Amino acid sequence: MIKMGVIGCGYWGPNLIRNFAAQQGAQLAYISDLDEKRLNHVGLLYPAAKKTRNYREILEDPEVQAVVVATPMSTHFPLGREVLEAGKHLFLEKPMATTSEDCRALNEIAKKRGLQIMVGHTFVYTPAVRKIKTLMEAGELGEIYYVNISRVNLGLFQKDANVVWDLAPHDVAMLNHLFGADPVAVSAIGHCYVQKELGIEDVAFVTLEYPGKRLVHIHVSWLDPNKVRLCTFVGSRKMLVYDDVSPSEKIRVYDKGVDVQPHYENFGEFQLLYRSGDVFIPRLDTVEPLKAETAHFLDVIKGAATPLSSGEHGLRVVQVLEGACRSMAENGRQVALKYDA
Repeated sequence: MIKMGVIGCGYWGPNLIRNFAAQQGAQLAYISDLDEKRLNHVGLLYPAAKKTRNYREILEDPEVQAVVVATPMSTHFPLGREVLEAGKHLFLEKPMATTSEDCRALNEIAKKRGLQIMVGHTFVYTPAVRKIKTLMEAGELGEIYYVNISRVNLGLFQKDANVVWDLAPHDVAMLNHLFGADPVAVSAIGHCYVQKELGIEDVAFVTLEYPGKRLVHIHVSWLDPNKVRLCTFVGSRKMLVYDDVSPSEKIRVYDKGVDVQPHYENFGEFQLLYRSGDVFIPRLDTVEPLKAETAHFLDVIKGAATPLSSGEHGLRVVQVLEGACRSMAENGRQVALKYDA
């Protein structure tokens, strides 16, 4: 039984608390939040867990083996460092930290102390993304030409992060996982329309280039009237649409494509052959992504699994976000991305 504590009972923390509390291999020993009203509210649902406004009580308990940090991103590095220095395994919400330098520091501490870091890139654990990866690895889509992604909604506006840092980590982490590679370049444009005085961009268009000239376009916004979570994968054999908002048909695979006629004598005979076949809606597992993610973290601590969203994975996502923001600051200039050896 792995004894755990959770720091942060705000927007996302209660979802993690619920899932870790339900895992048979975990004991939810502590929950912590600075907001006493919020702490008491969540505490009513989990009376067996000790409530504390002082998170250091968790770190000072020698029986606690792992700590979850689900707090604002500006606190991820200082809290994560304290957790690791206290000798606890760390589950850290996304993004891992606000700078790649801080990510490296966390990874170095964990390595020296023989501890595990897992970053909460939940989309890596969704049944839909797992199915997409299976289809890609089986060659069902052929060569991926490009991916177009919209992740937009009205709100929630953040005070300590722009829309790229808030929303794009989901897609960068997902794509790195699906491609088994990191982008080689990024460019982005964005603007501040609502929080002008804070200089916080609320809409952005990000373009990534992955090895093999695979292009990705990501539109992120807090200013759209409808909640949209839509990804289109265009392959040489088939095309796939992933609609995360759809309640029942999250993935549709289209047997559509275009081919060049194999033999022609001159340009006048040149023709493109369009193909439009069946639409396939694969069956997906019904497991909640957070249930799979929290179970995976416990397996990682036990040494039974290698983390899909490790500290190294989290670092590379942050490096992409840094590059995107650098590009925005330089009017969309393409930024080459380089990673640690």
